[in-house]
Amino acid sequence: MEINNGDVRRKHSLRLDVSEPLRIAVLLFYTASLAKMSGEKRSLLGDSKSPRRKSKRKTYTDDGAVAAIEMTQSGSSSGSLAGLKIPASGRGTPRLSNAFENSGVYQIALSWKDISVKVNIPGKSGFPFGESRPPTQKTILRKITGTAKPGCLLAVMGASGSGKSTLLNVLTQRNTKDYLIEGEMMLNGVPLTPGAIKNVSAYVQQSDLFMETLTVREQLQFRAMLRMDKKYDTEERMKRVEEVIAEMGLTKCANTRIGSESGSKKGISGGERKRLGFASEALTNPPIFFCDEPTSSLDSFMAQSIVQTLQKMAQRGRVILCTIHQPSSEIFAMFTQVLILSEGRVAFMGAAKDCLAFFNQQNYPCPSNYNPSDHYILTLAIVPGNEADSKKKSTAICDAYMKTENAIKSIEYIDDQKKEVDMYDHVVLDQVTGESRYTSSFITQARNLFWRAWICQFRDPMIFYVRSAQVLVVALLLSSIYFDTDVDQKGIININGALFLLNMNFCGTNLFAVLTAFPLEMNIVKREFGSGLYLSSTYFFMKSLAELPVFLLSSVLFMSITYWTIGLKDSFEAFLWANIVVALSSVISVWVGYTISIVAGDPTLALSIASPVLIPLILFSGIALNIDDIPDYFKWMKELSWFRNAYQLMMVNQWKDWGPIECPNATHVPVNASLPEMCAAITCPFRDGDIILEYNSLEDERGRDIGQMLGQAAGFYLLALIGIVVRTRRARE
Repeated sequence: MEINNGDVRRKHSLRLDVSEPLRIAVLLFYTASLAKMSGEKRSLLGDSKSPRRKSKRKTYTDDGAVAAIEMTQSGSSSGSLAGLKIPASGRGTPRLSNAFENSGVYQIALSWKDISVKVNIPGKSGFPFGESRPPTQKTILRKITGTAKPGCLLAVMGASGSGKSTLLNVLTQRNTKDYLIEGEMMLNGVPLTPGAIKNVSAYVQQSDLFMETLTVREQLQFRAMLRMDKKYDTEERMKRVEEVIAEMGLTKCANTRIGSESGSKKGISGGERKRLGFASEALTNPPIFFCDEPTSSLDSFMAQSIVQTLQKMAQRGRVILCTIHQPSSEIFAMFTQVLILSEGRVAFMGAAKDCLAFFNQQNYPCPSNYNPSDHYILTLAIVPGNEADSKKKSTAICDAYMKTENAIKSIEYIDDQKKEVDMYDHVVLDQVTGESRYTSSFITQARNLFWRAWICQFRDPMIFYVRSAQVLVVALLLSSIYFDTDVDQKGIININGALFLLNMNFCGTNLFAVLTAFPLEMNIVKREFGSGLYLSSTYFFMKSLAELPVFLLSSVLFMSITYWTIGLKDSFEAFLWANIVVALSSVISVWVGYTISIVAGDPTLALSIASPVLIPLILFSGIALNIDDIPDYFKWMKELSWFRNAYQLMMVNQWKDWGPIECPNATHVPVNASLPEMCAAITCPFRDGDIILEYNSLEDERGRDIGQMLGQAAGFYLLALIGIVVRTRRARE
């Protein structure tokens, strides 16, 4: 077997030109070795269920060399080895070869050729006084070609506007909705289908978003249950979690809560958050990692620690590709490959050590004791006020690179890989053409999402402890104000006000609690949905289900304190009805809060929207304005007000069939009494409860009111569900 050690390696086949028995013996020895290696460390990519056919097994060494051994497996229709079975190990066949001892990572090279990206810029009419502008196209990337081989730690660098983020979006096949893309992308020479890169890669974004109340181990366990290959059972998933914790250096903080990035809630450090981000994606053992600015917002020591972690990951056979903005000289020296962009073109791609020589050849030598990365960026930057000369210099450097041996051999390597690609490489074909193996079932998603929502709400002091204290304080306050209210002509007004406040308190408390907390969680949901972790609809089902018992128990506790101390209708049936009404009203308020939060997308905006939405609904509840006095053109709004339904139910529950109401100080007024005598007399307008209901234009429509409230609950819940599905899908696009 001959391996060429040049910058670009080509595949050479080993032909077993020996006698038939020796040929079979050699082949059996080779396959048995593969079986042993696969048994020691199974790849997390999983095994193909495709029939075994003739295939070239590719293994990559750490310097990028490729060795292809042509084998014939069972299923071949020709040759004397037809029907030979390859020994299996573990759950599948031993077809996942490893160039690195015990790496457990299938070796995949990512190539891209002639990638060009344009965006359409809409025109401007100029009406009524502005200047019109026709629609145009802007070119962001121009003919970008490159290869990232296993074991490669590639830094994508360039000045602002050079196209780093656009190239990363194209390679990860994310956020490309508005792009007009030309060119090719391949895995081991196999063309990529849309969205297929997600099956073999992980994307670590610049900002780290986690549930603050989870521990590091719980975060990884949650990800493992939803993200790892379906063939692994719970015990194997938990074992993988412990392996990743040790690999990423998170052992000391494994049981520490993550906390907030701002520091308002104590937790792990910034460097540990970054490593947790890598660990969350490393659970599936993907052969390709994309990282967006992994060292941003970190000091030099932490940044170097993160890049060292990336180095170790690359040494296990992974491709690590990350954008980075002017790293320190120590960090720059840790990258094995560098891709420098300028004005959407490749200014250099190759070994980091060769970059210095290339710029020297272009008469742009790096000064002594100067950070090389700073020198390259400053040399290629477009200087304001000197754009023409800067672009001319950038173009000259990019043109010079295209004539270098690196650029020519890179194109030749990609072309040779496409010609020699084995279209029966089951592993690659399964990943680029098959559906994702990491899509968990609805039951799995529901169970783990419910678990996370349940523990998060009890660990968050704002959600649990503060809310519980609020219920007790408000209940005791109302009880002390309305304690043992007398049912007389004056007390009727007080009882009516108390009935309204019992309902209004829970509606306002629950609604505004959701408005301030839920939008912050939406960013995490968008990211996890975008990575295919779960469906947004499943998340919403389980979150609302996990929070429902807390809201219901809070309302029961609140009513148990206030109902009897205020002195409301002394009937257990009436007490149950009051609990049902307040609980249903509070649930509606929560789902209205979800709807507003999802539409607004920001806590401040949500609070601004809530007030104008709630005020008309409260106004038409019947406490501030008699129902019969609502203008005709506003009467439709009272049908949307669950405050009106709840208030009417509470009033009917209290006053229906109540009577007579005592009026001991009433004064008899003669028929021929004068006006002063009539004004001085004490009358009793409310003789019984039915008169109170009639005076307030309220009727006993319990069935209709409960039906309307259930309909309102279902309607607002459906609106919130549609909203979260639409927002998460738009965010993914």
